[in-house]
Amino acid sequence: MANAHLDYHLVLLNHLRSILAALGEAEQVPEESHALFLERFDELLEQLPQDPLESQYLGQDLMCQVIQRYPQIAHLVPRDLLWFFGGDCLHFMPDEELDLYQALEERRYEAEQNDEPFDWNQEKQLLSMSDRDSRH
Repeated sequence: MANAHLDYHLVLLNHLRSILAALGEAEQVPEESHALFLERFDELLEQLPQDPLESQYLGQDLMCQVIQRYPQIAHLVPRDLLWFFGGDCLHFMPDEELDLYQALEERRYEAEQNDEPFDWNQEKQLLSMSDRDSRH
């Protein structure tokens, strides 16, 4: 189960990597520093499957840098990645969103404890809908 969770976030990271690469190709960022940033991003993609815990700090650092260095794509950074890496990334999430992800994480943990399947996206949609219903 934990592998499916990690794989999901690796897919999101690869998607974000393609967006960053496109920025460089469109010459919207300084080439040299951007190339170095992409190298660090590639390190994360390589290290994360091998050692998820050790990669947390690099992931936090890179997600925060994406938002700070590339504000034009900050809205494209998957919120799931901010939650996944935690730490300083959480400063970019409003309280309501943090509450949603906390509830989602608790459901995921409960499912793992009971050896039940867990679909992160489906559960997130269910929680989002119930959260919207409770606000109306």
